[in-house]
Amino acid sequence: MSTITNGVGRRRQEQQDARMSAPTIDKEEAWAAVAGRDASRDGAFVYAVVTTGVFCRPGCASRRPKRANVRFFAGAEEAAAAGFRPCKRCRPHDDGPSAALRAVERARRYLDAHLDETVTLERLAAIAHLSPFHLQRTFKRRFGVSPRAYVEARRAARLRTRLRAGEGVLEAGFAAGYGSASQLYEQADARLGMTPATYRRGGEGMLIRFATAATPLGRVLVAATSRGICAVSLGDDDDALESSLRREYPRADVRRDDGELTALVAAILAHLEGTGEPSLPLDVRATAFQERVWQALRRIPYGERRTYGEIAAALGRPRAARAVARAVASNPTALLVPCHRVVRADGKAGGYRWGEERKRRLLRREARVVAARKKGGTHGKKGGTADDDA
Repeated sequence: MSTITNGVGRRRQEQQDARMSAPTIDKEEAWAAVAGRDASRDGAFVYAVVTTGVFCRPGCASRRPKRANVRFFAGAEEAAAAGFRPCKRCRPHDDGPSAALRAVERARRYLDAHLDETVTLERLAAIAHLSPFHLQRTFKRRFGVSPRAYVEARRAARLRTRLRAGEGVLEAGFAAGYGSASQLYEQADARLGMTPATYRRGGEGMLIRFATAATPLGRVLVAATSRGICAVSLGDDDDALESSLRREYPRADVRRDDGELTALVAAILAHLEGTGEPSLPLDVRATAFQERVWQALRRIPYGERRTYGEIAAALGRPRAARAVARAVASNPTALLVPCHRVVRADGKAGGYRWGEERKRRLLRREARVVAARKKGGTHGKKGGTADDDA
């Protein structure tokens, strides 16, 4: 009897030790991964649905359950020990990445090796052994962009590298994967924010007009090409702001033009005061992921805030908070792409390209405007000045 008792005691102790050594699961982060079907978290944990008795990988394509019905476990054995059975679709009890994750990785590698070809979704789906619809959806969840956008971004990145190295435009374009001169100029022009030849020459031949103005946050510089606004910078000194713009486009024709840009500057200042939400055209260079992040920032309502993790989860990439932070920091158009509305998870303002104190003042200013709206009042104090934000 004592032998049996000791055996049971040992098993209980082993189970307890296993529970104590299991990694702690951040339930909010885990739920964000499940909600976003983030296949990159496969293997980190499994989730079980109490109403079905089934446990799955985070990236499982099955119907998403209600949050109240979900439990999280460190692994398949723990979920099975709790009485749940493995999903037949994502097979969470198998080791290694899920079949879907392996499939989209296979598709990505194929695209990287065939950037100089036109790969249809049907052809890529056959390579990945998935349906075109399932591949499109899973690829976008995994990498944040569609297969087509991924190819365009990879080609543009290679083109930029080769142009900076001094290669000729056509030589660099064909090496980057563009199949023809027309394709090079149609697609790369939009990605680079200028023609490839102009980019290679540091903006030579491109006209950039700029103006500066006073704001409650210091000085603002607004610069625009014929396509739209390419820079909105905040600072304390006009000369420093202009020098920064010229360094960005060392060979462009950069001219001060306070008259022509008056309307653009006025629209941005009205937005700062909370009296307008300008929808001004932008002409900025960005990767596919940066574009998605900046679009997400523009959807944040005036006076509201989001964390880097929330932006990442909204993009279906809950583990990409650091990548989101890098994209936020590289935003060249202050205020129009409101990167100041993204804060740290602990509620603190965090970094800002144009100064942390300026970011805090912006957030306080917007909060006051929203509070005044709710009370039916007007913005700020009567006769208020820039000192109100200090």
